Amino acid sequence: MSEHKWSQDVTEHSDALDLDEGVFKKDDPKEIAQSLKRSAEHSHRRKGTPLQSAMGMLTFYINRAGDNLDKKQRDILEQAKEELRALFHKE
Repeated sequence: MSEHKWSQDVTEHSDALDLDEGVFKKDDPKEIAQSLKRSAEHSHRRKGTPLQSAMGMLTFYINRAGDNLDKKQRDILEQAKEELRALFHKE
């Protein structure tokens, strides 16, 4: 029996969003935000608004990755939050 991490399962098989493969590993915050926005807007299974769903999945990934996320990628993902807000016209 292989070890199974529930957080990886949520990220890969979320009932809320169908994510583009490797979205959280991209090095362009705007590209990450655009991908999350697209996924959130096209999902009919999400709870809440598209912004809430996209931001929730991004925050979930950052929190679950914890110390395994290097500083450069964490900074990119934090910048993606700002890009998401801008894409949804939120300050």
